[in-house]
Amino acid sequence: MEILKSNKETRHSLLLKFLEQHNINHLNLLPLADDCSFRRYFRVRKKNKDLVIMDAPPDKEEVIPFIQMSELLNAYGFSAPKIFDKDVKNGFLLLEDFGDKTYTTALNDLSKEIDLYETAVDVLIEIYKLKDFDHAIRLPSYDQKKLQSEALLFIEWYLEQRLQLDISQQERERFMEAWIDCFRQNESVKSVLVLRDYHVDNLMVLSERTGVRQCGLLDFQDAVIGPASYDLVSLLQDSRRDINDETTSLMLDRYLEGIGGLDNRDNFMRSYYTLGTQRALKVFGIFTRQDILYGNSKYLIHIPRLWRYTLANLEFEGLGAIRAWINKNVPQTFIDKETKIIENL
Repeated sequence: MEILKSNKETRHSLLLKFLEQHNINHLNLLPLADDCSFRRYFRVRKKNKDLVIMDAPPDKEEVIPFIQMSELLNAYGFSAPKIFDKDVKNGFLLLEDFGDKTYTTALNDLSKEIDLYETAVDVLIEIYKLKDFDHAIRLPSYDQKKLQSEALLFIEWYLEQRLQLDISQQERERFMEAWIDCFRQNESVKSVLVLRDYHVDNLMVLSERTGVRQCGLLDFQDAVIGPASYDLVSLLQDSRRDINDETTSLMLDRYLEGIGGLDNRDNFMRSYYTLGTQRALKVFGIFTRQDILYGNSKYLIHIPRLWRYTLANLEFEGLGAIRAWINKNVPQTFIDKETKIIENL
């Protein structure tokens, strides 16, 4: 506890020093919503202009990937927060402020749903069309090994820690092996820039801009090169929000038409269902880890939705091996309990 307190005091002192260097009054520091990371964000005011400070402890988070991706996205005509100053050594960035109107907030008005999702999908269409972006920045590949390791969070945290199920080493190996054939569904889908956490909490409404720049992008520092289906399924199978089937179908059609992929719809959907399942299982683990390690239980309310996505995706015949593994290792009584609304959180 003393170490944690000392670390917090050190970060606070460094933050005050960063503010002082930029002539910003610490009394104007306003904490913003956090996410599933060690990063913190604050709104500050300087010369009658709102700015955002990112505080990313260097031993936990790197700021260089964020800087590189911000520059890349802006260079290609997208809206990412511009960086006005940086302290890479200590993990502080002074950023453009996109305001408070997230997609999550704007979607409280359901009459805006189609327009908002169309713009978000159009961003992905334009990303699909990018050429030579990989020459500007070297990004890791979202390969089978990485996808498997993320899916394993389902066992390590959700099944073993939350549900207290005993998964043998043999069954772990079978789980990993089951994904090998499943991930072959991705081979027929183009590899593109994948922002990797593309959902409404990370999208901002920038009404004063035009085209795809009306959609402000956040939380892109973990970008990779991977299947084009990944960010779309992240958007349309959002772990934090229900999207009706009609809207989902319209957006899938819009995307496939936009990339010229209507003739290959079946191949694309195989990858879509596969990565929708992989992502859901990963998020089961992430949300559970947030609760157990950090006492952050607010994400557990989304577990029933994750199960709905998972069970629906597993109807796809190409995921038979994963479906069989879950049927064998996760008792139906546990699933029934978890798919109910979690109370008293």
